[in-house]
Amino acid sequence: MTGHYFGQIDFIRLQLVEMAFSKHIKPVFWSLLIFIIAQCFLFAVMTRVDPFLRENNLYIPPQPDTPIVVIPQPPITAPDGAVTPEVPITSALLPILIYFAVVIVIISVVLFLIPLKALKFVFRALFALLFAWGIFILGILYLPLWTTLLIALVAGAAWFFFPRIWLHNMMLMIALAGVAAIFGRMITPWTAMILLGVLAVYDLVAVRAGYMLWMANKMSQSAALPAFILPSNAAELGAAVIHNDLDKVADTPTQDRSYSVLGGGDIAFPLLLTASVYFQRGGWSAIVIAAFGLAGIAMAYLIQAKVLKGRPMPALPPIAILGLVGLLLVINVFPKV
Repeated sequence: MTGHYFGQIDFIRLQLVEMAFSKHIKPVFWSLLIFIIAQCFLFAVMTRVDPFLRENNLYIPPQPDTPIVVIPQPPITAPDGAVTPEVPITSALLPILIYFAVVIVIISVVLFLIPLKALKFVFRALFALLFAWGIFILGILYLPLWTTLLIALVAGAAWFFFPRIWLHNMMLMIALAGVAAIFGRMITPWTAMILLGVLAVYDLVAVRAGYMLWMANKMSQSAALPAFILPSNAAELGAAVIHNDLDKVADTPTQDRSYSVLGGGDIAFPLLLTASVYFQRGGWSAIVIAAFGLAGIAMAYLIQAKVLKGRPMPALPPIAILGLVGLLLVINVFPKV
């Protein structure tokens, strides 16, 4: 019995070693890794935002005092002399929702009406600028201006001419972290939470209707894909981003897929919630929110595997649910900074 027992241990150890050195990586592990790295980029950006603003005498509107502001408000002075600060348009929920709705409509109309050949260069140029901007935001917080500008331009040009999967994923993470840190500085956690919830509903409808895969397939043909590419084989990280069969992913059995897709919004909006919590309630609260977001990603893949049997799964709904749980926890447990 003892020999049999140790034989089983040796077999299990061999299996673990094979898994550790295997080139094949499941999408859930890629997604969790991307989420963690993106959160690390976010902390690298947002912990330097306020010191950078003070050092350079720059002003960004602070988060409003009230939990949720629907429309912009001018400053108000009460009879007792107390002043309620102005709530700018960048911190109000309604303009933000309108902005995202307009962006979604414009992208849909452009992709549907205009031939992709006419848009390939435009999309790629816009994404190269976006990625260069993300590199610039991260770099300017730590490096001199001209050094940062040079690195950003080289990185953007590298993606434009050589859009490889590893480079695309890395630059998209940095760009999303920069956007989340800047906007998270201006909105309250509850505003970010409502925005996450609204987009979770949109994500659910868009994935179920097939719209998300249709849009991803159209944009991927110019390499301008606002999503992360998750190859099943790590050796394919050096492959080109351009794919012509993203719309076939949903019809391909999970074990036969050469790659999967993780939407950029599944990373961007949890980052936004983390950033808004950081600027209002501090670093430990932000770490808790990030942990709940990570659990939401894991739950999405668990539902996809056990309930949907490999069919496309919108990740934002479970992320939003666990994000709400995490937000309620930090509000009731952690003091406001």
